[in-house]
Amino acid sequence: MGKVQKVYSKEFKEEAMRLVQTSGKSITQIARELGISDSAIHNWRKELAEHGEEAFPGKGHQTALEEENRHLKRELERVQQERDILKK
Repeated sequence: MGKVQKVYSKEFKEEAMRLVQTSGKSITQIARELGISDSAIHNWRKELAEHGEEAFPGKGHQTALEEENRHLKRELERVQQERDILKK
């Protein structure tokens, strides 16, 4: 059987990042206390640095760029359908 990946909430990730920034403890120690791998904390820290407020969007939540992309694809599909109707 395949390995099941554990999913953590946005709040859990934000709290872990807050602990890293304010506790003065090492990442390894915080990871051990939270029962997660230190590589997960490193990945979350990288994501937070790259995306800021939009980090950890979670399932079903999209960043502003992804939302705009989805909206533009829907609009393109609608316009193509209108064009195809006019061709006929």
